[in-house]
Amino acid sequence: MYTHQRCLLHLQGPGTCLGRVLASRQEILKWNGWGYNDSKFIFNKKGQAEFTGKRYRLSGMVLPVLKEWMEKSLGASLEHKITSRAFLNTSEVPPSIVNEEFLQDLRATKISYSQEAEDRVFRAHGHCLHEIFVLREGMFKRIPDIVVWPGCHDDVVKIVELACKHNLCIIPFGGGTSVSSALECPADERRTIVSLDTSQMNRILWIDEKNLTAHIEAGIIGQDLERQLGESGYCTGHEPDSMEFSSLGGWVATRASGMKKNIYGNIEDLVVHIKMVTPRGVIEKSCQVPRMSTGPDIHHFIMGSEGTLGVVTEVTIKIRPIPEYQKYGSVVFPNFDRGVACLREIAKQRCAPASIRLVDNAQFQFGHALKPQVASIFTSFLDGLKKFYITKFKGFDPNELCVATLLFEGDREKVLQHEKQVYDIAAKFGGLAAGEDNGQRGYMLTFVIAYLRDLGLDYYVIGESFETSVPWDRVIDLCRNVKERIVRECKEKGVQFAPFSTCRVTQTYDAGACVYFYFAFNYRGISDPIHVYEQIETAAREEILANGGSLSHHHGVGKLRKQWMKESISDVGLGMLKSVKEYVDPNNIFGNRNLL
Repeated sequence: MYTHQRCLLHLQGPGTCLGRVLASRQEILKWNGWGYNDSKFIFNKKGQAEFTGKRYRLSGMVLPVLKEWMEKSLGASLEHKITSRAFLNTSEVPPSIVNEEFLQDLRATKISYSQEAEDRVFRAHGHCLHEIFVLREGMFKRIPDIVVWPGCHDDVVKIVELACKHNLCIIPFGGGTSVSSALECPADERRTIVSLDTSQMNRILWIDEKNLTAHIEAGIIGQDLERQLGESGYCTGHEPDSMEFSSLGGWVATRASGMKKNIYGNIEDLVVHIKMVTPRGVIEKSCQVPRMSTGPDIHHFIMGSEGTLGVVTEVTIKIRPIPEYQKYGSVVFPNFDRGVACLREIAKQRCAPASIRLVDNAQFQFGHALKPQVASIFTSFLDGLKKFYITKFKGFDPNELCVATLLFEGDREKVLQHEKQVYDIAAKFGGLAAGEDNGQRGYMLTFVIAYLRDLGLDYYVIGESFETSVPWDRVIDLCRNVKERIVRECKEKGVQFAPFSTCRVTQTYDAGACVYFYFAFNYRGISDPIHVYEQIETAAREEILANGGSLSHHHGVGKLRKQWMKESISDVGLGMLKSVKEYVDPNNIFGNRNLL
């Protein structure tokens, strides 16, 4: 075992150095949209779409088909543009109301804090559609009164003790990527609301090479964690789509899942030990062991608790040596049903690659709209040949076919054997190998696709994604029925343009799969688009539940979906969770009102 620490913040104290670190995060991320300031989809002077910046493989590229796709699929027009506010108007921000006695006590701890409007607004929201819509056009009724930046576990203990002493409300803040309204402040909360930002708790405290575990502060961001572990030759393999911005503590608090879970597991499979600060004190197990039979697992009260019980401060997680070989792949199927049947068989034979994802035809065509301008005529000619072969020679209908993208990892020889096994299974369901490039492109788009919503909002298009898990025998029906329900609801609610309604199967299990839906519509002519959107999303969620799907696979419940909690886990089950809350936090210090 050895120590792998970055202690600069502690050595330099909580003064100016900390201020620079905090400021840089807000300087590089958008305040009213997704991701980095320098990365966004725009239409240039020629009317062509392009993706700005230099951070992604798609950055700096022109996307010649996207404009036409938006016009045809969503009725969008470059002539109908909305300009969102470029800057935060601090005069609209609710004032900070903080007890002076609490401030005196806080200053004595030397923990950094801020009451600045920009700092408070940045941590007042996640990335639900309605939250971003409010930021672009108005302001939240209630936001945190103060932001605090603990530098370690002991700082969190001090903050929670002060909150109990002065009867304050704490809302933990990690990466801010929540899509469940979990970070929204309750509008009627009259106590001082403290946003506890864990971003300065970002160190790997130790790596144990014998047991292949690492002990890590919970505020570390996913991509930083993988980069730092990578310097020592290791990885966690946990890669949610939000890993550029989401935190380890957030993964624990929401029961997160990553795209390579087939090899590395979901967060509940990776966690060995958790330390959490609650109003009752610190919860942690006495030893760092792979499994215990000591009653119900307390980790399962912490994972998925969504900031309602306390703050996760440190986590011991399993690590693996970085795989020596990685290979992408893709398979084209004649239709979605065949693709699902293939994924089912691969799951049954327990030979799934690190990641396997199946997109329906609408999403396949959408992916084609994001293809960058081809550099050479030769590449374009090859694309044409492939299309001719698949549609004319093999008889695939371009409006029916779907694509699975694959990622294999591990020992080179085993990866190549594994690849052959998967492609042999795919062939039995009519699947044709479609090349590494298409597979790699599919995974590359994972990280840029979230930026599209901001482009849509500039042209009267609102969109969102949501997910569920479902038994294998219900996958086809659930996908079809939810997409049809969205189309029907849009028509009934007066949406004048056909909506974009699509899905993909993103994770597979022995007993079922995770299904991810995207939907969007053009809201020109609708006076209250967010209300209409929320009605449609509610109907879609009810359709999911009626078709045997879960309330959430990995996004969590927050405040957005908690109306269905009793139906999902039973009256008694909800009572059990409430009784834990009442014991651990009798005065509702962690008062974000998620889940319960």
